[in-house]
Amino acid sequence: MTSSLFFIIIIIVIALVFDYTNGMHDAANSVSTIVSTRVLSPRQAVIWAAFFNFIAFLIFGTTVAHTIGTGMIKIETVTPTVIFAGLIGAICWNLITWYFGLPSSSSHALIGGYAGAAIANAGFGVIIASGWYKILAFIVLAPIIGIILGYILRIMIAWLLRKQNLASVNKWSKVLQLFSAGAYSLGHGGNDAQKTMGIIASLLVAGGLIPEFKIPLWVVLSAHASIALGTISGGWRIIKTMGQKITRLTPIDGFCAETAAASSIFLATSLGIPVSTTHVITGAISGVGSANRLSAVRWGMTFNIVIAWVLTIPAAGIIGGVVFSVVKLIV
Repeated sequence: MTSSLFFIIIIIVIALVFDYTNGMHDAANSVSTIVSTRVLSPRQAVIWAAFFNFIAFLIFGTTVAHTIGTGMIKIETVTPTVIFAGLIGAICWNLITWYFGLPSSSSHALIGGYAGAAIANAGFGVIIASGWYKILAFIVLAPIIGIILGYILRIMIAWLLRKQNLASVNKWSKVLQLFSAGAYSLGHGGNDAQKTMGIIASLLVAGGLIPEFKIPLWVVLSAHASIALGTISGGWRIIKTMGQKITRLTPIDGFCAETAAASSIFLATSLGIPVSTTHVITGAISGVGSANRLSAVRWGMTFNIVIAWVLTIPAAGIIGGVVFSVVKLIV
């Protein structure tokens, strides 16, 4: 019993490390626009984003956590080893994409690693198909929603401000961007932290530490604290990709992109959908850029990012499955 409890504690620590890498990896999504428009310095921006990442638990519930914990994999087939292997798969893929500067989805890395380990343990029958439909649908819908909202909002703003002086617009839009960046970071923390909560709660059930699936307060607070600390550490490679290599942004562009992305994430979180915040903000930035002119978007870079999205779930799943098989052989 002592050794199994120790293993569970180790896995919880790994889950929180994943949350930390999630914050580090997705720091670019939260702050790239506000840094590239020079509203805040990189250090100021990550502190601003981390603050909203943490307080998100005061705003959002745990609907997404319940989707992760009970709506994707049959929980009765989940073991601590499955969760351990799934987390390692997700962390490995996060680090690989971080190294190459590709803003792939930490969310999809987590569910891919988790699914891969679960399948390696008990076969494809562990998959709850209904829970995967909305997640897989949003792999396609999330960037499209971001593009459409970003495009429409930028067109509307351009029409409303058509007679305004550009220098004046840039000045007051910097203030607006502080709020839009805060809203996006709030949505990021509210959606992404819940994914780790769901994993930890599933672990507690699998380890027999709680009788049924629920999210203890200490799990909520530790998940939000971990993602906030990761955001403070920053992900500078990906910030460069998101803020400079997709399209050049003005403060009003940044406001439109962040507002569009935040709106999408708030909606998804309220519906319990573990959406990729990376997908949404990348789509929103591309939509805003294309509203200015299609050639303003570096579509080649966007295509490379999409390739990383497509690979994430299967790649993390393969790693998770391999890790599970290796651990089972050793144990």
